[in-house]
Amino acid sequence: MGQMAKWVEALAAGKVSMPPVARLVGFTIDSAAADRVVMVLEAGPQHANPMGTLHGGILCDIADAAMAMAYATGIEDGATITTLDLNISFLRPFWTGRLRAVGRVVKRGRTTGLAECDVLDDQERLIARATSTLMTLTGEQGKGR
Repeated sequence: MGQMAKWVEALAAGKVSMPPVARLVGFTIDSAAADRVVMVLEAGPQHANPMGTLHGGILCDIADAAMAMAYATGIEDGATITTLDLNISFLRPFWTGRLRAVGRVVKRGRTTGLAECDVLDDQERLIARATSTLMTLTGEQGKGR
């Protein structure tokens, strides 16, 4: 198991602090395994857009985090990753309550890969679906990332 996979496991176990954006938005890792991470968010009024529903950017945040963390579980020591693109479809309005973002690696290449994420409510209804292309950065590319 690589360093990044160990770090994701430590995050899931609560042994290390979540990254600043996760603390700001309020999401945590529910579970982590090879190529699969589940993020959770208790959405509240602080996450609402002007119409009162959950802001789409919040859905993007938890989906991006779930996909990136899932991808991070399989990279080599000394490498890091970056998101090249993020596509999301908002399928159902959501106001407040618990959401799960289930991130999965679809295809892992030497340099780039594809991940997907389903964002579900407590009744297992699909709120949003996202895909992302991720890039593995090694050596000089990954310094300072």
